[in-house]
Amino acid sequence: MAEDEAAGQGEHLSAEDYAAEAMAADMDPWIIFDARKTPRAEFGGWLESNRPSRVSRYGDGDGGGPVGWIAVKGPHYCEDAADVEGLQDSWETLLDSGRSISFGTIKELALNHNVLYGKWLMHLDTGFKVDRAWECIARAALDGKIDSAKASPRDPLSDSRHVICVYNQNFTDEEQVIRLDSTIRAAGVKCVLYYKPDVYSYLGIYRNNRWKICPTIYESMFDLESVPRRSHVINKVTNQEVT
Repeated sequence: MAEDEAAGQGEHLSAEDYAAEAMAADMDPWIIFDARKTPRAEFGGWLESNRPSRVSRYGDGDGGGPVGWIAVKGPHYCEDAADVEGLQDSWETLLDSGRSISFGTIKELALNHNVLYGKWLMHLDTGFKVDRAWECIARAALDGKIDSAKASPRDPLSDSRHVICVYNQNFTDEEQVIRLDSTIRAAGVKCVLYYKPDVYSYLGIYRNNRWKICPTIYESMFDLESVPRRSHVINKVTNQEVT
């Protein structure tokens, strides 16, 4: 699974800066609860010990090293079979060809190389908000309602924001993307969500990229006043609400 930019780093950074930060987090050790291997009875203690607001990105200064991400893999999680090297080779060929870069051309590459995972993102302040949202998401993953999810640890060098990513297997399947939004909402998360395909992360398409491509393709706003309460999801490629 490719990684997204850390939360709250400011608009002055380039796409290359975000990509470098994401790669650094990906390379550092992760704290993972794998429901396929670890007894469910151990989850409560694991969750309490690894709340995002309490885990430092750069270690605790007492022998603990850096932490890239905190993650939960659900009981039905399947490893990503993406052909990332092939994707990146094809990307370089595309850039050299001089063809225009668009969502359509990138989607074609993703389909050709089976790079289909994507994730709903939420950005939250450190403290109770992120810990509560992460608990909701992590428990849904433990119960098999979500395939996998991860949260960024507290970064004392940033403005104390976190990102939580919740994954699904196919960003081109709009119904699947919308079902995952509904699952996140049912778990108790009401904040704004943004959806990003992993292919964008693998190709370095972050905020402020030189192709001026928006790095997210859906946006979900939860309507607290509607009856019944529901999300309004906008497809940012077509600029239309998904119904």
